[in-house]
Amino acid sequence: MIRFPAEWEKQSAVLIAWPHKLGDFRNLQAVEQSYCFIADTISQHQRLIIVCHDDSHQQHIRDLIGNNDNIDIIQATFNDIWVRDTAFLSVENDGQPQLLNFIFNGWGEKYPHHDDNALNHKLLPLPPFKGTTQLDIDFILEGGSVESDVIDTILTTKQCLFNTNRNKGLSQQEIEQQLLQHLGAKRVLWIDQENLSGDDTDAHIDTLARFCSADIIAYTSCEDTKDPHYGSLKNMEAQLQALRTQAGASYQLIPLPMPQPVYDEDGLRLPANYANFLIINGAVMVPVYDDPMDVVALERLAGCFPDRKIIATPCQPLVHQYGSLHCMTMQFPEKALKIVA
Repeated sequence: MIRFPAEWEKQSAVLIAWPHKLGDFRNLQAVEQSYCFIADTISQHQRLIIVCHDDSHQQHIRDLIGNNDNIDIIQATFNDIWVRDTAFLSVENDGQPQLLNFIFNGWGEKYPHHDDNALNHKLLPLPPFKGTTQLDIDFILEGGSVESDVIDTILTTKQCLFNTNRNKGLSQQEIEQQLLQHLGAKRVLWIDQENLSGDDTDAHIDTLARFCSADIIAYTSCEDTKDPHYGSLKNMEAQLQALRTQAGASYQLIPLPMPQPVYDEDGLRLPANYANFLIINGAVMVPVYDDPMDVVALERLAGCFPDRKIIATPCQPLVHQYGSLHCMTMQFPEKALKIVA
C-alpha cells in the first residue's frame, strides 16, 4: 500500500538549492538575504539540507550562514534552484519510506534541465539520502503540481498535467492512473485554471490552492474587478466550492488575497501570491512581499494552523525569477532520510 504524506505531517528535513552567481537572479545579494532568513528559520525547527555547486560555493554559503549543526551542505550541480519540482517526492510503501524520481523536462522544455533531471541520482549516494529505497518513474511530474490531503485525494490542475509539453499522447485516464498508482491516491480533483501572470509552470497548484488539512483548502483569491486575474480566479473559486471530500462534505475554503502587482525590471508582472507557503515542524512559513495584504494572509493562515507558529518570510526577491517559498523547498517526511543527530 502506497501513501503520499501531507506536508503537515512530521518531517525529517527540508532541502534547498543555494543560488549561484552564474544563475538567473539579477539581484543575487537580495535573494541570498532571503535565503539566509529561510535557512535560519528552517534550521530552528528541523534539519536543513543545502545543495551547492562546488567547494567555493560551499565556503561562500558557510560565510553567509555560519556554522550550524542543524544544516548539512552537500554538493551536486543543478540548473535551477526550484527543488520543489526537481527533487524526489516521498511516499510510504507498505510503511517504508520510498523516494520517487519522476522525469523533469524544464517545465515543458522551457529551460535547460539536464542537471536538474539528473539531480536525484546525484543525491542518492550522499548522506542523508544514501540507503533510502528509490524508484525511477517514466512519467513527467513536478512536485509543485500536486497536493495531497493525506487520505486518498490528489489536487492538481488540468493546465499543467494535460499540457502537451509534459506527457504528450497520454489521455486523462492514463495520467490519472500514473498519479493513483505511484502516489497511492484513490481519486484526483482537477482544477481548470490558467496560470498567474509571470508563472511559467503552466499553473502549478501550489500557487493556486493548497490543502491545510483533509477538509481545509486555502486558495488564491482576487476581489479587484480591475485585476486581469479576477475572472479566472472567481471561476476557480466556484470550482473549489463544488468540490466534495470523500465523505461528501464541502471543503472549508480560506481565501488568500493577492498582493499588489509586483513587476520585474522589464515591466513583466510576477507571480507573487500567498498560497506558496511552506509547512515545517511546528510552523508555517508564509511568503510576504512588503504589502498591506501580508497581514491579512498571515491572519487567515494562522486560523488554518492554530497549533503552529506563523512566520512571515520575505520572498519578493524570489518572485523575480518566477517562484516563491514553496517552489524553492522540498520537505521529506519523518524517517524518509538517514538523519544523524
